[in-house]
Amino acid sequence: MSKIAVIYWSGTGNTEAMADLVANAAAAAGASVDKFTASEFNVSSAGDYTGFALGCPAMGAEQLEEMYQDLRGSLSGKPVGLFGSYGWGDGEWIRTWAEDAEAAGARLVVEPVMANGSPDGDAETACAALGTALANA
Repeated sequence: MSKIAVIYWSGTGNTEAMADLVANAAAAAGASVDKFTASEFNVSSAGDYTGFALGCPAMGAEQLEEMYQDLRGSLSGKPVGLFGSYGWGDGEWIRTWAEDAEAAGARLVVEPVMANGSPDGDAETACAALGTALANA
């Protein structure tokens, strides 16, 4: 059985809503899921998980940065999904993040999921697909 850690930082609640969608879909697909804020997750427990979903809005990436840098070495060969919300721009932050995760050896299970503001129908569907893909990876 897959054991997934959903780790996120959210300033307005939009990325937290995405984390809930990812976690619920992964659990519905049969995975064991633990959800953490970036400050709650203890990187020393990374080996307990078969995969990771990481979420952060475009504004506030520094809130996740320290935890992510500590976790980065544990991503090699693991299925990973990235998600986040934004209010402007075209999502450059998440593309850069995806490139870095892949350089660390992570296997991205789907394209990073972005929501402009709160997750709408398309973003909700994409978050569910991310959770399902992690559970089945």
